[in-house]
Order: sequence, then C-alpha cells, then structure tokens
Amino acid sequence: MIKTPVCDILGIENPILQGGMAWIADGRLAAAVSNGGGLGIISAMNAGADYLREQIRTARSLTDKPFGVNIMLMSPFVEEVSRVAAEEKVAVVTTGAGNPARFIPMWKDAGIKVIPVVASVALCKLLTRAGADAIIAEGGESGGHVGETSTLVLVPQVCDATRLPVIAAGGIADGRGVAACFLLGAVGVQLGTRFLVADECSVHENYKDKIIAANDIATITTGKRLGHPVRSLKTPFSRAYYKAEYSGMSDDELEALGGGALRLAAVEGDLEKGCFLAGQAAGMVRRRQPAAEIIREIFEEAENVLSGASRWIR
Repeated sequence: MIKTPVCDILGIENPILQGGMAWIADGRLAAAVSNGGGLGIISAMNAGADYLREQIRTARSLTDKPFGVNIMLMSPFVEEVSRVAAEEKVAVVTTGAGNPARFIPMWKDAGIKVIPVVASVALCKLLTRAGADAIIAEGGESGGHVGETSTLVLVPQVCDATRLPVIAAGGIADGRGVAACFLLGAVGVQLGTRFLVADECSVHENYKDKIIAANDIATITTGKRLGHPVRSLKTPFSRAYYKAEYSGMSDDELEALGGGALRLAAVEGDLEKGCFLAGQAAGMVRRRQPAAEIIREIFEEAENVLSGASRWIR
C-alpha cells in the first residue's frame, strides 16, 4: 500500500484526488471516489449557492468519507459559493483559474484544508505564504483551463519552491504516471480525465465514448488569444473555435462563441456544438470502470512500477 503525507492530511486511504470538472464532478461522483479510497471533489463551476449546497448534501447522503469542493475563481458566483463551502464545512477546498488568497482565512476558520491549483512557481510561493495546506501543481497536459508548463517540468520546480506537500496533476492516467510523479517529488496526484469514464460519472455517454476512442493526438488547445487557454478533444466545435481565434473576430465575439459549449457536451452529448474538455491522457483511457476499481488498479500498478525501479541501478 502507498501511504504519503497527503493521506494523513486529508484522511484518505490513497493519495489521489479527483479533478473538479465543471458539469461533471457532482456529488455522486465525488462520493464514489471517496468511497473508493480517494478524495472526491464537487465542482462549484459557474453555478450558484443552491446548486453547490444540493451537491454537498447529495455526497453526504452517499458517503461518510471526506470529500471536497472545487471553486473556480472566475465564476460570477465565487463569493457566495465560497461562503457555502465554509458554512457546510467541507473537508477540502481546491481552487482553479485564479488566486484564492482572499478566501483562505474564511475557509481555514471553518476547519477546511485549502489546496489551490497552480500552474507556476510564482503562484505557488504566494499561496504558500497565504496559508494553503498543500499545492496542486497542474501541467499543461491536463484538460480544461491549462498553463504552458508541462507536468514533468512544473512539479519538481514547485516542490523546490514550497515546504508544503505537492500534488501533481496533468497527463496522469495510470500507475506509471503516479510513480513518475512521486519520483519528481510529489506526494499525491489529481486525475480528471480517467474519472470521466467511471460508472458513477453522470457525463453523457457520447462524452465517455469520445474519451475511450481518443488517441495520443486527440486534443487541441484553444483560447490562448484570450489569455485563458483550454484543452479539449478535437471536434467540429474546437476546430471551428481554433480557426476563429486566428481570424478577425473580436475578443467579445470569441468569448460568446464558447458560451454553453461544455454543457452541450457534458449534459446533451452534442457532437457538433459541444466542447469536450479532456487532457492528453485521454489516449490512455480504454474502458469504463467503477471509480473504486480505477483507484485500486492505478495504485496496484504504481506499486509494481516503484518496486521495480531499482533494477536499472548498478
């Protein structure tokens, strides 16, 4: 069994977090991951307080294990969902798409562990000083909003820049990736794309089919011109968006072009107009499984890889 400081800090069996995927990471999936020995995460996405409170209560009805909430700092409802997380005293808050420093005191006062996602050493240092409990270093291989630096390069630099436990994310889909991240200095991992095909994930079946059919060059990054690049599967929508990005279309028109596209993919399975967010690791995902089986399989493989790592040393 692999036990790291992340297990002790979060009260979990395996040092794995499920990514906070908008329109996907709901209370049911979070509970399944937590019941499977990891830390399930509910995405607050761009929804308001009522939605988040409902999903938290759904998760609590399905598990007595710790779970967390991911708060996207670009959300128009960020103030109210941040308060809901504190009021509900969830075990963990992870954050993305910004700097959560102003919310950290409120969450800490509620007894919540705060684990921000960072894509740079500079933000890691700032949030270490601000009182974070751990750091998620997310490389550009991940799905959704991404940075420029790869996981292989980012993780060791973040580990060198903070005294806090570091959780690696981006491009991890199996035990080999987990083992590699431990050797880079991380003490935990966060996976999103692999959990898209969990039996308990409520995403549309078309979305799951596209993940399973993906190969090594199945993703594309768009939105760089707007300053917030996003990785998704190559589809009619993403190809059209990429083309529009390098046309004479204004920034406002480009922003509007992407409105609602993720919901069309995740909820309606729209193969033409939907934006199917996924990481480069999609090409490594081959079948549907229960969340608990995914976790067990990943860590059994990681143990085998790590136990054999010394065979190259003479």
